[in-house]
Amino acid sequence: MSEQTHPVDEILAPPKLFTLGLQHVLVMYAGAVAVPLIVGRALKLEPADVAFLISADLFVCGIATLIQSLGATQWFGIRLPVMMGVTFAAVGPMVAMANTGGGPEGARAIFGAIIAAGIISMIIAPLVSKMLRFFPPVVTGTIILVIGVSLMRIGINWIFGNPVGPTAPMIVDPAHADWLKAATEGAVAAGLPEAPPKLAAAATMPNPAYAPLSNVLVSAVVLASILLIARFGKGFVANIAVLLGIVVGAVIAVAMGTMSFGKVGEAAWFGLITPFHFGMPTFDLVMIVTMVLVMIVVMIESTGMFLALGDMTGRKVTQPMLSAGLRTDGLGTLIGGIFNTFPYTSFSQNVGLVGVTGIKSRFVCVAGGIILILLGLVPKMGALVESVPTMVLGGAGLVMFGMVAATGIRILAGVNFQSNRNNLFIVAVSLGMGMIPLIAPNFKQWMWHDLHPLIESGILLASITAVLLNAFFNGASGSVEDAKAAASAADH
Repeated sequence: MSEQTHPVDEILAPPKLFTLGLQHVLVMYAGAVAVPLIVGRALKLEPADVAFLISADLFVCGIATLIQSLGATQWFGIRLPVMMGVTFAAVGPMVAMANTGGGPEGARAIFGAIIAAGIISMIIAPLVSKMLRFFPPVVTGTIILVIGVSLMRIGINWIFGNPVGPTAPMIVDPAHADWLKAATEGAVAAGLPEAPPKLAAAATMPNPAYAPLSNVLVSAVVLASILLIARFGKGFVANIAVLLGIVVGAVIAVAMGTMSFGKVGEAAWFGLITPFHFGMPTFDLVMIVTMVLVMIVVMIESTGMFLALGDMTGRKVTQPMLSAGLRTDGLGTLIGGIFNTFPYTSFSQNVGLVGVTGIKSRFVCVAGGIILILLGLVPKMGALVESVPTMVLGGAGLVMFGMVAATGIRILAGVNFQSNRNNLFIVAVSLGMGMIPLIAPNFKQWMWHDLHPLIESGILLASITAVLLNAFFNGASGSVEDAKAAASAADH
């Protein structure tokens, strides 16, 4: 690397680019495929169509990542190490849309709303980017801290199992279910009133599928491997500690019989991603407005992540750069709607990976984008990555998501809390607001339903609270340069 080349623009050797890019893909893969799985099943699509949604998602992830990290004209791409993936902020609204109308017809309505929201997002991106002065270090640090803490839930669930569904901690005792069934049938035979429609036995028996010690042990081995490699590894080996830790976990999973390559053998070598797979999209005004609100949430979250990346890589994020990055969120969403997938944003877990590896080159993410496109076009490659159990990813998730939170703490370390005690209020209240959806996910059940897409994201609640409290206590007259200078103090 010459003295004139910024670390962000450094082009590494092809083997390093491929390996580091693959590491980025593995870190985001589980999150990337989760949304098409959830929405596809909510739409009650055929299994083949759900599989197509996953391939389409990976394909567009790659295209959006290339545009964002490589850049396309002055209008698109922030040109930082960014991996793009489907935003979880859109899951709730899309599932609600799917519940009102399933099948291919419901899919066309969802994709129509996504296409319209992508276009509108590109138009309003410059307006959002001009809000930089509202994001000094006390705000961006708090937002990144909340993002990391919020993501921790995903990593922890990878280890132990989801709190609902097949891996819920408690299940219904079969004996209780049989008794209730017999009692209900007996009551009907005796002429008694029918049982209430939602009457069911309570889940009181521990579920063997939740937090088995074998899963916990594998995740612990992965975590320990990552820490040992990071501590004792040298140079490039230390930089790919997360990838090597996942490989160690995968080898153990194969030996335990919990990871197989059956799906890899069954998958095809090539599968073309066609636009409008379910037919021409339909456009519903209410759905479009809902999806636009989701995209505003996405762009606010992206702003915090872009500023954090700027701090981590040492490249100042200017207003034109931010505008180009946010416009790419909209373009990725537009492309997603055309190719049968969903709204896109920068994946925050990959921001954490930049912190773990210390590799700031955006061309690593370019390599990751190419790999994602291949995964989308080659189902056999996708099946190989998909075969890695979530318990293996869980140990790595603790490191990744924790690094996002640690990045927020590092930014907050440069904030003046001594002479300006009001900054403590900003952090304290914003962190508390961000925790509400995590601790009390049903807090919104009596609130106006149309508000739900806006308030079910703890990241958005924390972002709005931090911005408003900072404006209340500190005003919003400071320049962007002052904010960036304060944030850079965390590096020294």
